[in-house]
Order: sequence, then C-alpha cells, then structure tokens
Amino acid sequence: MRNRVITLAVGVAAACGVAVLVGGAPAGAAGQVKQGGVPRASDGHPDLTGVYDLATMTPLERPNGMPAVMTDEEAAKLEKQELARNQNLDKPIDGNRAAPPKGGDGSVGPAGNVGGYNNFWLDRGGKYSIIDGQRRTSIVIDPPDGRVPQVTADARQRQMSRFAQLRPTSDQTESNDPGLEPAGAYDDPERRPLGERCLLGFGSTSGPPILPNYFYNNLHQIVQTPTQVMILTEMVHDARVVRMNAKHLPPSIRLWLGDSIGTWEDDTLVVDTTNFTDKTRFRGSTQDLHVVERFTRIDAQTLKYRFTIDDPKTWTKPWTGEYTWPATGERIYEYACHEGNYAMGNILRGARVREKQTTQK
Repeated sequence: MRNRVITLAVGVAAACGVAVLVGGAPAGAAGQVKQGGVPRASDGHPDLTGVYDLATMTPLERPNGMPAVMTDEEAAKLEKQELARNQNLDKPIDGNRAAPPKGGDGSVGPAGNVGGYNNFWLDRGGKYSIIDGQRRTSIVIDPPDGRVPQVTADARQRQMSRFAQLRPTSDQTESNDPGLEPAGAYDDPERRPLGERCLLGFGSTSGPPILPNYFYNNLHQIVQTPTQVMILTEMVHDARVVRMNAKHLPPSIRLWLGDSIGTWEDDTLVVDTTNFTDKTRFRGSTQDLHVVERFTRIDAQTLKYRFTIDDPKTWTKPWTGEYTWPATGERIYEYACHEGNYAMGNILRGARVREKQTTQK
C-alpha cells in the first residue's frame, strides 16, 4: 500500500502478532547471469523472482470517449491531478471534528458511509501502465475498443437468477451500503462475498487473471524454480503454485484458483489454467473458464503480464488484456484477515436487528 512506513508497519505487526512474510528483494535477485540486461536463472530461463507492485491508474476497461493511447502530456496531467488529490486527502484530520451524520454521509463503498480507512492506507495507483512506449487507457486490448465483450444470453440468465444473488463471485466489489443487498443476503455466512469472508482477494487480485484492485495491498511475489513457480498475492495471502511441464488434473478435481500448468515459450512463461470451481466465477464465468497468462521480463525491473480469457458460456468471444508489473523493494506482510471471522456473528446479528426495526415501523 502507498506510504508504507517500515517502522510503523513493524510496530503494528508486533502489536498485533503479525509476522513478516517476505523481504523486498529486487526482482531477479536470485538470477545467476544477465543477458541483455535480463537476469536469468541457473537453467537459462529469465528469472522472474521478485516482488512487484501492481498499482496502476490504467483501468481494466477503456472509459467512454478516450483513445486507446494517451500522449505523454495527457498522462502527465492526469497523474498530476491524482497526486494533488492524494496530497489533499493526506492532510491531517481534525481531532475535534464532528461525528458523521446518522446513517452516514451518503457516500458508498468500502471507504465511505459511516467511515473506513483514511487515505494513508489506500493506494489506487499514481501512474499509467506503459507498454511498448504507449500509455494505455485500458488493460483490455482485445477487443480493440478496450471493453470486455458482451455476455451470452445464458450468462445473463445466470446473473439474474437467485443462485447468482446468493453466491457472490470472488471478484465482486462490495459497492453497496450494508443492508441494501437482496433479501436473505445476511441469512447465512456462506452467502457473504468471498472477499469479505477472507477466502479470496476481491477484484480478482488473486487471479487468474491477476488484476489490480485499485484499493490497497497491491504487492505480488514470484518465486521461481525449474519445476514450480509460486505466485503470492498480498491481498488475503493467496498462493498459487504453477506446475511446470505437467498435465492438468482430471476434470473431476476443481480448485479455488484453478489448476495452473506452466511452460516456456522462448523467454516467456506461459501459464495455462483450467479446472476452476463454480464457487469463484470470475465476472460471472462458469467452471469451464480457461485462462492463459504470459509473463515476459521486459528488463531487470519490469514484467509484462498478458492474459487471455475464454469461456463460450459466458462471453461472446475471448478477450485479452495486458499491463506492466514494476518491481519494488517493499515488503509483504501477513494479511491476517478476520482472525476466525469474529465479526461475522455481528454482521448477522446486525441484520436481525435491522429486520426487527423494519417490521416495527
């Protein structure tokens, strides 16, 4: 997250009993040799090992009316505005300020309504992703309009069904104020979003595909060996193990993050993932989702991450996106989420109180 202060973080970690998971070694620190500025592992392949910060201002889909590529001047203007906004929000908060109005201030989202994280802890990204010298206005590059393709009729029916309402996807953002979800959403802990239950990171930050969450905890770590590649996500501490040059598991075996098989195509690590479970359903997809990821080291400090999504039962055609992963020297700390979900009981109790208040009116 932005404004990481190691002294503060260590103090908080000690107070909460949180352990440091990994140091912030530069990308490629384990590389044996360099060819053309690219660190390589002992087996000759590019060494992808390192910690990367995925925060970016580049949205997944291109905003209406924007070109596919911005000029340097346009990007610099928007990045300057974002910097000024953060500097304004980072100003000290008046300790004598009044309490928020009953029911909140009318804003929505995880940082609004009656209160949430202040801006110190947030990192939405302050720069646009640059690929091939271009400042892209969307992560999606195919279709050319930079938008995710339309969903199929079957997918629309699934999304409108009662099943879809009661089984939120792992990448669902919790944008509604508490209490405004469909009736019955608070009747069962398993009906709460997977991110809220700390099972998977929201916004598909755990992947695949691995996407920015535009909120906080943007770090990812890659540990590479000749037989396995591990991808660790800071948000909700998901760890995916890619088995190199192996065969996919039988279709009867389904995994939260799918079954990932890796191969090398020249200097690009290609990861093919199938065998998803219907519990995750990326953007409403089925368990037949097929994701192909490509990790390419651009230089000693940058990876290019490219992915292609295919699920004929969900989208009318496959779609592709790409963005850069800059290396960082920052550290990943344990994401000790909910520690036994003690808050879950209060979430359900609060729903019962609201129901009682509603029936008494």
